[in-house]
Formats: sequence, structure tokens, C-alpha cells
Amino acid sequence: MPSFQTTRDVAHTPDQMFDLVADVERYPEFLPLCTGLTVLRRQTDENGVETLVARMGVGYKSISESFTSRVTLDRTHMKIVVEYVDGPFRQLTNRWTFKESPKGCLVAFFITYEFRSRMLSMLMGSVFDKAFRRFAEAFERRAGEVFGPAAA
Repeated sequence: MPSFQTTRDVAHTPDQMFDLVADVERYPEFLPLCTGLTVLRRQTDENGVETLVARMGVGYKSISESFTSRVTLDRTHMKIVVEYVDGPFRQLTNRWTFKESPKGCLVAFFITYEFRSRMLSMLMGSVFDKAFRRFAEAFERRAGEVFGPAAA
């Protein structure tokens, strides 16, 4: 099953990076392959953990798909977990963690996925792999645009 992980030390605070990744409605503006995103449901539990159910459109050339995932935003533990609900995957999970560092924030990103269809895997597998490898870079660039070149 394909997976990718990376840790980046960025010049922004953990709170800023958490907010940036948690702002899922903005993903179509900067995230590779993301063609649209709609939050279907949003709720917060008694511990302040917010859970979203969102439908994300992805596309490359003439191929277009969408999938639904559950996004858990746990600010207390500075962790965001995305779990697959429905769509073209057999499985998809990704995790983000945010830890303070001398530079600003260590952002750790992990994703693993498997397409349900062998045909879709052959058509989109390498494209998705390249895109997922660029996700952390896309968020780092976005942080520079939103927050400026250095932590406040």
C-alpha cells in the first residue's frame, strides 16, 4: 500500500500551521489535484475536539473523482487525523502533528492509501503519489503567503 511521510521545520508557530491545515475549505486554492471541497457536517465534542465530514473533489486531466473523509481537529494535542469514509479508495488515512521547534514548528505529515479499483490505481497511482509528496510543500508555501516569511 503506498504511503508517504515527511517532517518539515517551518518558520511559523504550531497554532498557525494547525489553523492552516484545519482550514479545509481553502484547499482548492493551493493544494495539488484538489478541484473542490465541501464540508458536509461539523461538530465539536465536550473536550473541544472538532470533527468535520468533508467531500473533496480531485482531478487530473480528464479523470475526476471525489471522496468523503472524516477530519478530526484536536488542537489540545496539536494533531489532525483524516479518515476515509467513501469514494474511490479502499483505504486512505493521513495524520498531521505540529510541535514547537527553535525555528517555529515541526510539521509531520503521513499518508497511506489504496485505490479500490486496479484500473484507477494504474491510471492515477503515480499522479497521486507525486501530488501527496508535494502536499507538505504546498502547505509550507501557503503559510508564507498567509502568515509572511517568519513566525510572529
